[in-house]
Amino acid sequence: MDFRLTDDQRQLQEAARAFAQGEMRDIARGLEQEDKALSAADIKRYAEMGFLGVNVSEDLGGLGLGNLEALIVLEEFAKVSPAVAFPIFESSVGPVRAVEHFANADLAKQIVPKVCAGEMVVAVAMSEPEAGSALTDLKTRGEIKGGKIVLNGQKRWCSGGGHADAYVVYCKLSDAPGAKGIGAVLVEKGTKGLSFGARERLMGFRGVPSADIFFDNVEVPEENLIVPAGGFKQLMEAFDLERCGNATMCLGIAQSALDEALAYVQERKQFGKPLVEFQAVQMKLAEMALRCEASRLLIWRAAQNAADGLPSILDSSLAKCFANEMVRDVTGAAMQVMGAYGYSKEFDMERRMRDGWGWGIAGGAIDIQKVNIAAALVGRRFDQRR
Repeated sequence: MDFRLTDDQRQLQEAARAFAQGEMRDIARGLEQEDKALSAADIKRYAEMGFLGVNVSEDLGGLGLGNLEALIVLEEFAKVSPAVAFPIFESSVGPVRAVEHFANADLAKQIVPKVCAGEMVVAVAMSEPEAGSALTDLKTRGEIKGGKIVLNGQKRWCSGGGHADAYVVYCKLSDAPGAKGIGAVLVEKGTKGLSFGARERLMGFRGVPSADIFFDNVEVPEENLIVPAGGFKQLMEAFDLERCGNATMCLGIAQSALDEALAYVQERKQFGKPLVEFQAVQMKLAEMALRCEASRLLIWRAAQNAADGLPSILDSSLAKCFANEMVRDVTGAAMQVMGAYGYSKEFDMERRMRDGWGWGIAGGAIDIQKVNIAAALVGRRFDQRR
């Protein structure tokens, strides 16, 4: 078992770091201030640099590398900000991977290469006003008739809502109860009957638009079916990879917080000496580094165990849960070390704390991950309704 990156992986990491740090820092600050999504031109640049669809097959326009390589790239962009990292997240670990793995070949060839080329953004529409952690309670309905799928319902908390070009919509496709009736359908923006609510105002995630989505007799071809009723387990398998991406977003935020705090305490002087000379500060730095490194190992283990497939629910939930709690601890400690400078909007630390908290809510709350972990340990699912 070798924990070192290969030469090729290091070169990829260095290329991503150089581009993200050199080209995207000022852009990230603008996205934060204006709460705007990354421009189409910048996403196209990502594609030209090979940063989109890193782990997507070459036949569908990706680089054909593994999940680990995709997460290595994602971490470097997440160190700058989740807003500039989000297109990489969506193309490598997001819902487009469900299209790649489970949709019919024609639909995959229609959608996935466009995402890898920076010509399309695909978001996932899962949660609803009354279905978040209890996702199998969703009410959005898709009825298959006459070669069409007709959708009616509402989605909420969709990152990319109103901005993305297409949506992987989780919906009820049969009358079977719970997960047995759930599948997923691809709906492109501009389809008649599809509309969006007001832009959501969140504590963090500025630069990642989200809004309610409304389906009023939205018709799409039956070929847009990604998984039929009863395919909920497949969707969750694909979502296990997204959990690793969520964890990597946390890791990038936390690592950048540690890096900035480390530089700050060696420059800032109090009582006639640099802050790093104080043992209390040294303890904080060590604890932050421990948490970041442990998180990275859990994420990389999940990715490596899956090779180029999909991670297990246990590995992905362990990685996500730990990273979600870790980023809150690390950004909090880094802000405390930097004092008023960390709390000021003139610097990035307070933004890191706001963004870090969001990832423990998005993609399955921390406590839900703990339930997943316990279920995997005992080998059965727990019925939360009884």
